[in-house]
Amino acid sequence: MPKAVRLFVRYVEAVNRIVGRITMLLIFAMMGVLLYSSIMKTVAIPPLWTLEMAQFLMVGYFLLGGPYSMQLGEHVRMDLLYGAWSDRTKTQVDVITILFLIFYLALLLWGGLSSSSYALQYGERSYSAWRPYMAPIKIIMCIGIFMMLLQAIAMFIKDIAKLRGEEL
Repeated sequence: MPKAVRLFVRYVEAVNRIVGRITMLLIFAMMGVLLYSSIMKTVAIPPLWTLEMAQFLMVGYFLLGGPYSMQLGEHVRMDLLYGAWSDRTKTQVDVITILFLIFYLALLLWGGLSSSSYALQYGERSYSAWRPYMAPIKIIMCIGIFMMLLQAIAMFIKDIAKLRGEEL
């Protein structure tokens, strides 16, 4: 594989590793928000913002941590037939299926960018009582989808290299 391709894979995986490990901490922030909400429901009037904030934190946790999970091979996989196949057959199937994933993520990113642009342009707000602006969470979603797209491309390159007998 050319040096530029190797560097691309190395940098994408390094960035996704760092972001993924930092993103793991969002689970504690979400737990804190939900704990605060539970305490306030028993002591005083429950705040309006806690449920929606927990949902936003979960979206960030899921989408920013997804590429790291993919890098580690920890995504849920339909293993009915896959587990019995040889490594070469698994890699061949992965090369084909990841192309579908790349196409899907590209479409998702295109729609997400359009939605984020709309949210920024018109100051879109949630319909809840708290009414937060939607642009920040939509931008985070686009960043997560973009990182997942880069990781999928890196995985595709690694699978092609594996089929050629090279290791990246």
